[in-house]
Amino acid sequence: MIIKPTNITLNKDKNLLTITFDGKEYALSSEFLRVYSPSAEVSGHGVGQEVLQIGKENVKITDIKPVGNYAVILIFSDEHDSGIFSWEYLLKVATDYDNLWADYLKRLKDAGHSRK
Repeated sequence: MIIKPTNITLNKDKNLLTITFDGKEYALSSEFLRVYSPSAEVSGHGVGQEVLQIGKENVKITDIKPVGNYAVILIFSDEHDSGIFSWEYLLKVATDYDNLWADYLKRLKDAGHSRK
């Protein structure tokens, strides 16, 4: 069974994507979605090849393009546009948001960086 969102909304400031799956609403910041983009540029070509994304605090989502009935491409203000966000992937990162965000902040700190 393919899970599909019933609603996707980008706020007027273009920094918060709200997505609804099965009646449950998730709010995902554009920064979070950018640093967890499923593109090879971010996730690498295999385990351990992930590229830490730095300085994405002010990135915006400038466009949302549908990909068939299974995904969207999010276009970001830093011109990143190669991640295909499947419904399955969006639900996965939305439900694991707290752990993923904490991990990102830890990796930033461990690399000697911080959010500005």
